Amino acid sequence: MKCLFDRLVAFILLIVLSPLLLLLSILIRCKLGAPVLFVQERPGRYGKPFFIYKFRTMTNQCDASGQLLPDEQRLTPFGMMLRKYSLDELPQLWNVLRGDLSLVGPRPLLMEYLPLYTPRQMKRHEVLPGITGWAQVNGRNALTWEQKFELDIWYVENHNFWLDLKILLLTIKRVLQKTGISHEGCVTMEKFTGSKTGGACQEGNA
Repeated sequence: MKCLFDRLVAFILLIVLSPLLLLLSILIRCKLGAPVLFVQERPGRYGKPFFIYKFRTMTNQCDASGQLLPDEQRLTPFGMMLRKYSLDELPQLWNVLRGDLSLVGPRPLLMEYLPLYTPRQMKRHEVLPGITGWAQVNGRNALTWEQKFELDIWYVENHNFWLDLKILLLTIKRVLQKTGISHEGCVTMEKFTGSKTGGACQEGNA
């Protein structure tokens, strides 16, 4: 039922939002350049890798040595607007249609994090990852990694259809409130380096 609901909703939204998706693609191409989409390998259910699609929000500006500049220097006001309203997440509806993602589930993080999880934290991979999730409606990037993981695990242990509906409705509210977009001192979220350790701000359009 969850899979059927996810794919049906994703299909309808892709059709309804197609004019907006086209407009955003044109604006991103004009303001940020090519490519329009940010594509990155992420772990899915049971850690199986897949490629996630997002609208890019940063420029490709590099320093003299050819290395990308820090996020805060590449994130433009236009890119920040896309993030504030979660418009950069819309291409992930295609991932839902493909079966890579669910509408609701733990957010898929980076492949490099897999060896860093504790056995309990690995439980977050027992369900399909989602576009939004219990952690996203309870603090998003304002939370610590450990807080996020505990919320993800709670979802894995308690998820049901009605909880998913609640999370979807709360997601709309959180997006309109524009809260929890970034972690303190970062434009996104600090890099996860293992529990009980600090991390530098994460580079890239995560």
